[in-house]
Amino acid sequence: MTAPWRRAVLLLVTGCLVAAGTAGCGDAENEHNPPGANARVGPVLIRYAHIAEPPDGPWEPGGDAPFYLWLFNQGQRADRLIGAETTVARSVDIVRADGTARGPVDVPTGKLIELEEGHTHLLLRNLSRQIRGGDYVWITLRFERAGEIALQVHSQTPTYVEDATDAPGLTSPSPGG
Repeated sequence: MTAPWRRAVLLLVTGCLVAAGTAGCGDAENEHNPPGANARVGPVLIRYAHIAEPPDGPWEPGGDAPFYLWLFNQGQRADRLIGAETTVARSVDIVRADGTARGPVDVPTGKLIELEEGHTHLLLRNLSRQIRGGDYVWITLRFERAGEIALQVHSQTPTYVEDATDAPGLTSPSPGG
């Protein structure tokens, strides 16, 4: 997505979050059901909370799984995401895009915070069990001011393409190569 389009989408999502509170965007005839868990703790809206799609099969015990979500603070005072925990991993760490640990995440008022691939996000470290696409796990988020909330989050189901060779720009692999 190009930068101007991404900015327009972010402004639209932010406007919908502000205008609709926890209801999301849409009306009775055309409800929008975004992927991932959606919740509210105090004035902080949590949107699109999900475990990343497993790339090549399920997330295996001992491995790490990225956890993504968006935050929007409707309150009068800034808050901070200070941590998270789950029973399916040794820890849930707040990490930079490269996977190195970092501290809490500021959640200022009126600003959309995207904790997602390529940016700061959460990482379930040293999984205690296998997590397949489509599985649900409980993760508790802790905020400095808003408090705690437990969410049942979904591990995204992988999207498979049966035959993408008809798509523009894609070709079949060469035999033997």
